[in-house]
Amino acid sequence: MCAAIYVLSTLGGYLLTSALLLKCPSLLHRRKRETFRSRHISHRGGAGENLENTMAAFRHAVKLGTDMLELDCHLTKDEQVVVSHDSNLKRSTGVSALIRDLSYAELPPYLCKLQVTFQREGCCEGGKDKRIPLLRDVFEAFPSTPVNIDIKANNDTLIRKVSELVTEFNREHLTVWGNASNEVVQKCYRENPRIPILFSLQRVLLLVGLFYTGLLPFVPLREQFLEIPMPSIITKLKDPQTMTRSQRFIAWLADALLMRKALFQHLTARGIQVYVWVLNDEEDFKRAFDLGATGVMTDYPTKLKEFMERNSPS
Repeated sequence: MCAAIYVLSTLGGYLLTSALLLKCPSLLHRRKRETFRSRHISHRGGAGENLENTMAAFRHAVKLGTDMLELDCHLTKDEQVVVSHDSNLKRSTGVSALIRDLSYAELPPYLCKLQVTFQREGCCEGGKDKRIPLLRDVFEAFPSTPVNIDIKANNDTLIRKVSELVTEFNREHLTVWGNASNEVVQKCYRENPRIPILFSLQRVLLLVGLFYTGLLPFVPLREQFLEIPMPSIITKLKDPQTMTRSQRFIAWLADALLMRKALFQHLTARGIQVYVWVLNDEEDFKRAFDLGATGVMTDYPTKLKEFMERNSPS
């Protein structure tokens, strides 16, 4: 009987302390310093309105007033850091070749028309700008715009080169970088700990586990940005007729586990920004912001801007 009372009182104390620290994390953790805050994030520069990852896309997004450009980086054979999503250029240029096997001068131009990855049956027809840009070009053109860099290859030279560019342009306070791979994120941190990092997939799974066991409020977090998908959008990207019952259940379960207001509020109270991707419908914009997301990543920066203007606090 005494043992049961002891266990119950200990468990009760743990749950109460966890709940208190979840609501008030400043009691245990110093809030991370935010050098910028992004609500409007342009995915690949806005892949639904201009050819993805082109200077035209980035200029358009910045002109609209986007808070952040999201882009992807690879390394060419002559060690130039280029802005491109795929390692193989087949989808984007029609040429089946790896970026790492070509020099920058050999890179083919983008196709005139590209499918929008996160919009079913969506495509974008580009204008004159079909050149794969250098990361240096982006930094030179937009010195005061925050940039979110997805390091697309586990390549030590790529990581070092990106770090050198960030340092050269004095952008440690305007840059966040990372990858789904925890190994890549750890390499990024070791290379330049002054550049904020994203949660890797492994760390996202750990974060969710800590949240549901009540341990999250007690655990220090090195990352400053959580960038996660809204799993429910899978039903918009796939034909519902082709989805199996198990696929629909997995999407529902992932959505229920990840899209939690209490989790988002706890992280933002600790100075960790929460970005939800890649949202292209107004109902998803609203849901993400209602849940407490810091920012939304979209292929349609104009649509997101108009939504935010209509729904801004009066």
